[in-house]
Amino acid sequence: MTQDMPARMLRLLSLLQIRRVWSGAELAERLGVTGRTVRRDIDRLRELGYPVEGATGHAGGYRLAAGTDLPPLLLDDEEAVAIAVALRTAASDVTGIEDSALGALAKLERVLPSRLRRRVTALQDATVPVAWSGGPTADPSALATLAAACRDHEIVTFGYRSRQAADTTARRVEPHALVTAGRRWYLVGFDLHRDAWRVFRVDRLTAPAPTGRRVTPREPPGGDPAAFVATAIVSAPTRYTARASVPEPAEDVGARTGALADRLSPRREGGTVVDLSADDPVHIAVRFLGLGSDAELTGSPGLAPHLEELGRRLLDAARSLAGAGDGGGEPGEPEEPPTGGAGSS
Repeated sequence: MTQDMPARMLRLLSLLQIRRVWSGAELAERLGVTGRTVRRDIDRLRELGYPVEGATGHAGGYRLAAGTDLPPLLLDDEEAVAIAVALRTAASDVTGIEDSALGALAKLERVLPSRLRRRVTALQDATVPVAWSGGPTADPSALATLAAACRDHEIVTFGYRSRQAADTTARRVEPHALVTAGRRWYLVGFDLHRDAWRVFRVDRLTAPAPTGRRVTPREPPGGDPAAFVATAIVSAPTRYTARASVPEPAEDVGARTGALADRLSPRREGGTVVDLSADDPVHIAVRFLGLGSDAELTGSPGLAPHLEELGRRLLDAARSLAGAGDGGGEPGEPEEPPTGGAGSS
């Protein structure tokens, strides 16, 4: 047995856990060994009591039988900290997952060696989340159902309410991938009723259910589900069109504002055009003001009265603040305690 064999065997076990079936060629590529070495390692796992099932033929492969006992959780320092960070931040865009995430973090701490436990506990104790309202969130049970269907290439059914329609329609979809954009989750899948690829917002999706029917996976247009979602977001119809011209290059604007690459295009005379189109005038106004004083806006004439009203509200707020005098300190600055208050003698 070579010196790196134990690490490779653990890696092989880990791979067998994260997917239902692996082909020998896929395992060989992941492990950086030959197919013959994979077969030998599979035989050794079986000798150690791990029931690895195999099948021959075109659809053959290897899988770990359900209910298999696994070795203790083994994580290096970076993996342990990465999991702790993920669990601490998991509740931002998934409904009701806070307690589950903290419970999983507590279990993780109990199985880690003391050295790593101290690092993870220190991170947990030093991290304080800020309550933030970020709009609609996804249901964790729906995410789990859809993720399993993507993994197993299994057709799912669900009810869906599109942006244009008030009623929910029944969908039958071959799921491909879940994609996060901002604080929203999207399902990329092939809609069998419409015979076309579609992007579904998970928060608008109800009662997803697997059908038990597995299919050969398709590739979305372009092969990249994240790029497919980004294109769908940008090309979706909006109530108002708005485009801002800024003198900065596209890469600088994208890094500074977090705008999708598909919403940025270079100007012939230099600088960048940013697509700010949206249904909500407030969203357009906020993004436009964030581009700086050099930005110039063009777009739907119907947007003008909304921006004018927002401008009046800001001007009224500014005048109100100016008329209040200098009685208050800086925002967030505590006032001096009164003389003779608590703690004085």
